[in-house]
Amino acid sequence: MKGKSQMAEAKKTAKSAERERASAIAEGNWVPTPESKSKAIWFRVAAIVLWVAAIGIELWVIFKILRPSEPVNTWWLIGFLVAMAVLAIGGNLLWKKANRLDPASEKNKFRFFVQNQLGAIITVIAFLPLIILIFLDKDMDGKQKGIIGGIAIVLAGIVFATGVETDPVSSEQISRETNVVQNLTGKDEVWYSKKGSTFHVCEKAALITGRIKPENLTHGTVAEAHAAGVPRLTKLWTSEARNHCGVPEDRIQSVLSGATGLSADDLKDTLDPKDQGQIKAPASGVPTPNNVTPLPSTPAPAPNTQRPAA
Repeated sequence: MKGKSQMAEAKKTAKSAERERASAIAEGNWVPTPESKSKAIWFRVAAIVLWVAAIGIELWVIFKILRPSEPVNTWWLIGFLVAMAVLAIGGNLLWKKANRLDPASEKNKFRFFVQNQLGAIITVIAFLPLIILIFLDKDMDGKQKGIIGGIAIVLAGIVFATGVETDPVSSEQISRETNVVQNLTGKDEVWYSKKGSTFHVCEKAALITGRIKPENLTHGTVAEAHAAGVPRLTKLWTSEARNHCGVPEDRIQSVLSGATGLSADDLKDTLDPKDQGQIKAPASGVPTPNNVTPLPSTPAPAPNTQRPAA
């Protein structure tokens, strides 16, 4: 009976979560899929395990190897430092993957910062005390301190670089970009290379840049592009839509005017500064109805201008 009760409760919770997700999507807010959330949880758990292991090695070195009046084995200490770096880098990369699958919200600035820079914070916790103790150790000579301390600083710098998120994605950013793409093309599909810095409105626009080889080009949703490590939608999307993707002008103007629910501030985040003069949307406000022309599947026939024969 207890097992059945737990299963029923789990199903109820899952249905409630799905209703909340559907409600958020209906309001125009992007929400990660259950699969993405599940993957993100596993990546975060694995990252935390690796970070804890790295800090565990740090504590072992501090309390066992750097004990007062004990000779320090240079190679042992270097080996432990390398092991710490490998574990911390693994944790940083997994944490970044999780953040791309299930990003934080911009609304809570502190949480957004900590969640995206946690790898860098862990690096400081793991390496800084150790580096200080190495240079203060009275049982090592100057040469030992120089070699071990120098290696520790280099490793800490490498780990820190993998932990810093220079262009963090937020759930609001994915919502904005999905809004733009869907209202331009009628579907949530973008084109990109997994090693690229931007994703594009259509296939032709992605290839015409010359930076993506056809064999490296792939496509997916905006969220899938972010999960693949591509930071953002191209800020030249108005030019792409007009010149390469066959998007009707009234669709472009609908997005720029705020008719799709984006404010001027939202649109500024998606556009190059030189294109921000095209924005006609209010700074903020309630979304207006989305009345746009559907994309034509075939060219419309030309009107018959000839007069009928008398």
